[in-house]
Amino acid sequence: MGKASRERVLPDNEAKAVARNLRISPQKLNLVAGLIRGKPVEQALADLEFSRKRISDDVRKCLMSAVANAENNHQLSIDQLVVAEASVGKNLVMKRFHARGRGRSSMVMKPFSQITVVVREVEEDELENVRKRANGGKVKKARPEMAKPAAAEEPAAEAKEAE
Repeated sequence: MGKASRERVLPDNEAKAVARNLRISPQKLNLVAGLIRGKPVEQALADLEFSRKRISDDVRKCLMSAVANAENNHQLSIDQLVVAEASVGKNLVMKRFHARGRGRSSMVMKPFSQITVVVREVEEDELENVRKRANGGKVKKARPEMAKPAAAEEPAAEAKEAE
């Protein structure tokens, strides 16, 4: 018979991935998760690629898994995905001891954590707003004043050749 499948918890335009048992404290992992919250997926992947934090590779794998889930399981367009949530939680804690002076000892906590990444498909106009917010309100456009000097130099060069 088998057991009945669970109802879908997320809306139809979202997909998620969870990375468990990451050997880092939740506080440090939350710093990296803060880098990608609310950003378009391609920009979040680029930020994680060039991050100097050790755990950013594992977060990048989790984000890529969420994108693959969105594309393969839920037929969402990967070009319109935004990181909707990146939540961090505690996991198990290994306890070790550290020998101290005068025959004493102290505990050394080695925490593990987990991260849940949820990606959401958004409309094209909303995606532009997300890109603006991610870049600090700036959208890079070609500046017209850069093209004018190049056009002004061409007639001057032609006039010199005519002489």
